[in-house]
Amino acid sequence: MLKLDRYLLGDFVQSFLATLIVLLVVSMGGVMVDILGRIADGGLPARLLFSQLGLQFVVYMPLILPLALLLGLLLAVARLYRDSEMSVLTAVGVGPRRLLRPLLMLVIPVVVLIGACSMWLGPWADRTSERLIDEANRSVLLAGLEAGRFTSLPNGGVVYLSAVSPDGTQLGKVFMQRQREGRIEVVSAASGRMYFEGDKQRYLQLNDGHQIEGPPADGLDYRLATFARNDVAMPDGAQTRKDDDPELLPTRQLFGDKRPGAQAQLHSRLAPPLIALAFALLAVPLARSSPRQQRYGRMMLAFLAYMVGMNLMFIGTGWIADGRIPGALGLWWLTLPLLALACWVYARDGRLSRPKGARA
Repeated sequence: MLKLDRYLLGDFVQSFLATLIVLLVVSMGGVMVDILGRIADGGLPARLLFSQLGLQFVVYMPLILPLALLLGLLLAVARLYRDSEMSVLTAVGVGPRRLLRPLLMLVIPVVVLIGACSMWLGPWADRTSERLIDEANRSVLLAGLEAGRFTSLPNGGVVYLSAVSPDGTQLGKVFMQRQREGRIEVVSAASGRMYFEGDKQRYLQLNDGHQIEGPPADGLDYRLATFARNDVAMPDGAQTRKDDDPELLPTRQLFGDKRPGAQAQLHSRLAPPLIALAFALLAVPLARSSPRQQRYGRMMLAFLAYMVGMNLMFIGTGWIADGRIPGALGLWWLTLPLLALACWVYARDGRLSRPKGARA
């Protein structure tokens, strides 16, 4: 590798990694808030916080990496113009077109990574996330109920378990206190278990116990009941999707699936690598500036181009799913013109006028 290529590649990689780290930190806040909201609503066990956070990052990588690549390259090339390095390179016959070799040394591996995340790793992370949530909904242990300590319920109240079986289905002595319809209930049972009615609704079956019900303030309206079995509804678990949901299917199965939703999902997985490649080529012409010119205006323009491209991808995916666009057309109306425009703009930006002596 030539010294010039090595220097430019190192500059591009450093700028790309710095931008990627910043975007990941910013994205972490949004993903964390969404997951914590689901945990607070009782739809997701708290023990799945970090596993869901990691899996969701894999799902969002096809959206984060193209923006990091675009902004990183834009900052790196803009620095070359700002420090007059590009002027020196142009003076010795090395123009923007000469940047294509070190540029592709970074862009091609990143585009391959985006394609892997979009077509294989992302769907796998989605399926793994759904499987973990489904298993958690069927386990007392993962639902947050632990033996030997009081656990607050999302719908109000508290529950205490003296023992839990290793598989998390059978319970030892159970104590529960909750407020319902303006009255306080205190329930104790010798044993219990968790079971399901349908796919989502969870119940605690309490066996051989007592229930005391009374007013929360002053009063003598108390009721005592002895039961052989008492079923208590637990908060609904997290919503999981069906196994034939196109978002969960492997990419190879989508090629033979004629459903509009499956075709929309297929094209939404094929589009991010091509869009990332187009944005990477557009970064060099967008970064052209004079040494004293501010570069933040170009960054806003690049970010706006990214937002427009991604929004068109989401809108086009919805059109395919609704049947407004045939599956054969897909998102090619967006990706191919965008890629052709990026190649044309890059080629125009890289043209250098030949000296008069050379023309003669």
